[in-house]
Amino acid sequence: MPRLTRYSLGEKIEMLFIELCELVLTAQFAAREQKAPIIHKTSVKLDALKFFLQVAWELKSIENKIFADLVANISEAGKMLGGWQKHLGK
Repeated sequence: MPRLTRYSLGEKIEMLFIELCELVLTAQFAAREQKAPIIHKTSVKLDALKFFLQVAWELKSIENKIFADLVANISEAGKMLGGWQKHLGK
């Protein structure tokens, strides 16, 4: 990332990645009745991550190839979270 965005937008994106990892780990070990709110919060954070990555891409701070790879992985994670939410809803 260019220096201009590395310490602002880049740091925000990095913190969201870390928070997502923490939330998934927390949800994994939480009691069943406590998982749904954690998964919902994780989904919100994932959407925020998508938004900030889109902004970084539009500002040309992220190369097209890297952005495409990240979006593909994030979309897959979103599908997995959605499946987890549906499973908990049953």
